[in-house]
Amino acid sequence: MATPTRLTRTLIRSSLRPLSKPITARHYRAHDSPPPAPFTPAESAILSAALSHVPANGFTSTALRLGARDAGYLDASTNLFPRGAFDLVNYHLVTQRLALKDAVQFPAGERIGVGKKVRTLALARLRANEEVGVVGRWGEALALMVQPTLVPASLAELARLADEMWFLAGDTAVDSSWYTKRASLATVYSATEVFMTQDQSAGFKDTERFLDARLEDVMRVGGFLGGVGEWVGYTGHSVVNVLRSKGVRI
Repeated sequence: MATPTRLTRTLIRSSLRPLSKPITARHYRAHDSPPPAPFTPAESAILSAALSHVPANGFTSTALRLGARDAGYLDASTNLFPRGAFDLVNYHLVTQRLALKDAVQFPAGERIGVGKKVRTLALARLRANEEVGVVGRWGEALALMVQPTLVPASLAELARLADEMWFLAGDTAVDSSWYTKRASLATVYSATEVFMTQDQSAGFKDTERFLDARLEDVMRVGGFLGGVGEWVGYTGHSVVNVLRSKGVRI
């Protein structure tokens, strides 16, 4: 059984903190107004090219240099990325999160529970690591993400991913469960991502089963409303206890 990283444990601890203030409205969403581009054209060109070198060279400065050359830039252009290889990891995280809305399309008019949609979105995001070819190197990415100076940025992006999945699944709740649902989904997702780095099964079927088991655990703890698949609030304590009961060391 995979051991969650410090990133997972940090997230769980964060989910146990009391809410600082009640939620009165959803925060910014893409349909409200166009968001600013997360990367400049030069950054996108270099980082996109560098990703193709990750399978052979890992999330390293070497991959960044090779990406710069492929994109027609000098090696010195890697100075655009003060966080080094972590900026390459972050590029993958951000672009794959933004790609989810186009990668997963739910049939209009078909009644699908929010919980099932969340499962589909989480699985699609996990599979993107395989499709891009970085899953074999994702352990290196996780090692970068838990460096003390990079944990805040890593957690912020993980939180954005959880929020995006709930939003795309059609979650509209604005009560106190808004926080706990996202913290718990992020915890489940990150634990599954760690499991995936050690999965040797064909087509990562064991990872899919691991994800389903963790989501089922959370469903049992939190319950569903009216059978439509909308998670209700549950606490970080519950997630910790469930994962521990399944042999996941936290």
